[in-house]
Amino acid sequence: MTSLASTPVTTPAKPPAPAWLSLLFKSRALIALALVTAFFAVMAPNFLSVASFLITAKHIATIAILGVGMTYVILTGGIDLSVGSIAGLSGMIGGALILNGVTAGPLGVVIYPSTLAVIGIVVAIGGLIGLLNGTLITRFGVAPFIATLGVLYVARGAALLCSNGATFPNLTGSADYGNEGFPLLGAGKLAGIPVPVLIMVALAAVAAWVAANTPFGRRVYAVGGSERAALLSGVRVGRIKTMVYVISGMCAALVGLIVASDLVAAHPASGETFELSAIAAVVLGGASLSGGRGTIGGTIIGACVIGVLGDGMVMIGVSEFWQMVIKGTVIVTAVVLDQLQGRIIGARD
Repeated sequence: MTSLASTPVTTPAKPPAPAWLSLLFKSRALIALALVTAFFAVMAPNFLSVASFLITAKHIATIAILGVGMTYVILTGGIDLSVGSIAGLSGMIGGALILNGVTAGPLGVVIYPSTLAVIGIVVAIGGLIGLLNGTLITRFGVAPFIATLGVLYVARGAALLCSNGATFPNLTGSADYGNEGFPLLGAGKLAGIPVPVLIMVALAAVAAWVAANTPFGRRVYAVGGSERAALLSGVRVGRIKTMVYVISGMCAALVGLIVASDLVAAHPASGETFELSAIAAVVLGGASLSGGRGTIGGTIIGACVIGVLGDGMVMIGVSEFWQMVIKGTVIVTAVVLDQLQGRIIGARD
């Protein structure tokens, strides 16, 4: 008589998902982009005009640049809620440097940095704020959601303190101070293409190459796939997680400068809800919020969906309140689809 205890219990293998279903999940961002573009092309006659396309492309660029940094963070299984506030603070710092300069030395000499120096200083400050996020998470064990939420409030408060809540206007610079040219960053064109779009393409190309072809990129995926396995493999998990928040902070600072440059003014409330658009773009592009899966290319497509959706709703006169409802629905739908992909396909490829 065979003992029941000695009989091995086997779990039936999960049948593989149909190829068409896998392809459908992986192509969801492209499908969504085609659908929203077709819808607004019909509903708004001027939607596909050159002028409208260039405006939408600039809006897509700001979302995509934020999304590049956010992609690295989400690949490690983290989240960065502070990017919108970092963008607002960065615009204010850039505006203060252009209008007021920096007081240095015992005699109170005012130095006005050049436009390139302003960009470098502000992006470096964004990186330092990202370093703060990473340090809180890796050294002090604070959950990414809580750490970046706290920094969100700190950065937003600092932006308000820069000018007591006022706007820095007329950020054109002065020939006498040698700091002209700031508006070119957000409003300039090269060969008819907006400068922010060129920055987005260059940044995305570099970020995609780094993610796919360098040890750092492979370690980012490893940390998101299994932090414990990465640690046992010799990966310095804390350093990798800190670096992705530094990258995210630098991308956010660049976006803050682009927005201030485009408006030729810096407002402390600039960048509000930018973090939601960035997260939505990353998840729509196929990244998993649990980490380990996602691509820069997917994020760019996701940013196109968010940008086209936002501008299209404005063009057909959708209420701002309904825009918030629709964007929130898109974010929730993107997360639900991500969960379904994990359950049905079980894909981390």
